[in-house]
Amino acid sequence: MKDQHPLTGDLFSSPVPPGTGWPGDPATASTPVAHSASEVLALASGATTPAELDARVSVCRACPRLVAWREEVATTGRRASFADQPYWGRPVPSFGDPEATVLVIGLAPAANGANRTGRMFTGDKSGDWLFASMHRTGMANQPTATHAGDGLALSGVRLVAPVRCAPPENKPTVEEKHTCSAWLDRDLALSAPRLRAILALGGFGWDVALAAVRRLGWGVPRPKPRFGHGAEALLTLPDGRTVTLVGSYHPSQHNTFTGRLTEPMLDAALAQARDAG
Repeated sequence: MKDQHPLTGDLFSSPVPPGTGWPGDPATASTPVAHSASEVLALASGATTPAELDARVSVCRACPRLVAWREEVATTGRRASFADQPYWGRPVPSFGDPEATVLVIGLAPAANGANRTGRMFTGDKSGDWLFASMHRTGMANQPTATHAGDGLALSGVRLVAPVRCAPPENKPTVEEKHTCSAWLDRDLALSAPRLRAILALGGFGWDVALAAVRRLGWGVPRPKPRFGHGAEALLTLPDGRTVTLVGSYHPSQHNTFTGRLTEPMLDAALAQARDAG
């Protein structure tokens, strides 16, 4: 069975086979597929550009539990309001400017958000907040993100995630996080020559960012920098350059509904990262 893409009207199976014309799909039918943690590491390390890395991420099948869950949601577990839409149902690649000087790291793939649309933070309330803020701070060409193919483009910033598949109950296992970490490490390594700042969304994003840069051999202050909204830490690359790690509360509905995170606060954190260095 195939359903119409909400913007293009083209028909797609769910999950979407690579190379079949989905807007923004970085993969083709010949993109190599990782089926284990060792294959993730090999394919991530061998990616020479962000585009090649994104393609390999988007077809990964290394975590059986996550593969089963994302594909179940894409077929029989769709939200009623999206029941007539095709679901991406694959890992979500990074999104944004391949020449970015700022990386944003945080939990992003949602079962009926990015798992449906195929794009980071697109189609859920967290993304509504994030992209509106990026537009206000000059990092996005429009304030809304509804579907891949809607014209959204980012400038100077790239969104990455520590886990690329929507996990059941939003709780990836330790093994799943470890397996997926090689994709994040390679995103950081490819961005490093021009990187000025990393914006970590939430304490989880902060801890993941610190762990990733340590694996890459970057210097991290001791004692471990503490997360907080607007917190900063200077990370030192092997060549002596520094990258500023900036903390922000995650734009989750819990944080935005309770007022823990406000629009001015998110704008300020994005501007802090944008202007670092």
